[in-house]
Amino acid sequence: MSERVQGAMEKGTPLVHPGHLLRDVPLPAAVVFEAPLAYNLAWMQRFADDHGAKLAPHGKTTMAPALFKRQIEAGAWGITLATAVQSVTAHAHGIGRVLMVNQLVGHPNMTLVADAIARGLEYYCVVDSVDNVRDLGAFFAERGLTLNVLIELGVDGGRCGCRTASQVDALVAAIGEESALALVGVEGYEGMIAGGDEVASVRAYGERLVETVRMLQASGVLKCEAPLVTASGSKWFDLIAEAFDQAELREHYTPVLRPGCYVVHDHKLYAGAMANVKARQPKLEGELQPALEVFAHVQSLPEPGLAIIALGKRDIGHEPDLPLPLRLYSLHNENVAPVDISAWRTTHIMDQHVFLEIPEHADIAVGDVIAFGTSHPCLTFDKWRRVLCVDESLEVAEVMTTYF
Repeated sequence: MSERVQGAMEKGTPLVHPGHLLRDVPLPAAVVFEAPLAYNLAWMQRFADDHGAKLAPHGKTTMAPALFKRQIEAGAWGITLATAVQSVTAHAHGIGRVLMVNQLVGHPNMTLVADAIARGLEYYCVVDSVDNVRDLGAFFAERGLTLNVLIELGVDGGRCGCRTASQVDALVAAIGEESALALVGVEGYEGMIAGGDEVASVRAYGERLVETVRMLQASGVLKCEAPLVTASGSKWFDLIAEAFDQAELREHYTPVLRPGCYVVHDHKLYAGAMANVKARQPKLEGELQPALEVFAHVQSLPEPGLAIIALGKRDIGHEPDLPLPLRLYSLHNENVAPVDISAWRTTHIMDQHVFLEIPEHADIAVGDVIAFGTSHPCLTFDKWRRVLCVDESLEVAEVMTTYF
């Protein structure tokens, strides 16, 4: 029995539940299709398993605990996150193991993490600063807790992380002086590598990560039986998996891959990255599928060749690419199948309006609905507090909450 929602509501929330996307949801709405979502979860988990690696998907992509739980249920080792608040939010929603791939800085953030560890969270963070090591050591010693840390290896001109072997040596020495810190592995992020032969550079970086964790293990400074070595965003995950796919690592270490965008993929940026993966790995079976779309009404047809859509920067990502028109649904004739409009072109986006270039005599009316694809899903998820999971007939199966 459907119940109508009363009072204030978040955008994209059905008026009734269960409901239908085109009949019961005030648009715009962010939509994840169930079938490609399930496929992507299984595909990436199988990829990690086949390469002897654990999977810790980056949760910042969606910040949707409902999706975190699906990833864990599919076999993920844990969830990667970027901040202390994200980490404790995940734990509050049932995630037991979190890898935070940034330094933990600021005592209020340390307090959040310490409280979560005391409540049972298995937590890891990275370090690249002796000052941060000393601050963490003092704070967690006072709390009577042990903090698991990984040394982050960076790249010249990149983001965080140690650039030189001498910096790594200084960190190892500093961590050794802090009884509350346990050095458990090495972390990196290859996504900042650019210019020249990028494939060769990513491969070399993967080898550097492996060589460093082996060196640390041989020196006796790592404080766990199966030290972690971890990297991989959503662009080069195959090359990092290749570097980690070694019998010795499978047996004595814990290689961890961390792609995040794979869960819903996209229609351009990571679609292109997937094509490159397939070109590098011709024997790889299947590929990721786009699952995230944003649906919105045609709001105005002010002049020939132009449609204004009730959608904008507050609803959909627009970097590095403008929203991509996919299909047109006629609300004036529900018996008409959706029309492929991928040849149409978005020309401009404002806060809450998209300018869509259309054929001069297009069969389109105010009130019709257009489904848009995205490029880089992270920058669409963070615009929504409710994301709808729908089946192929556009029935809403689940309303997922995000926590940005």
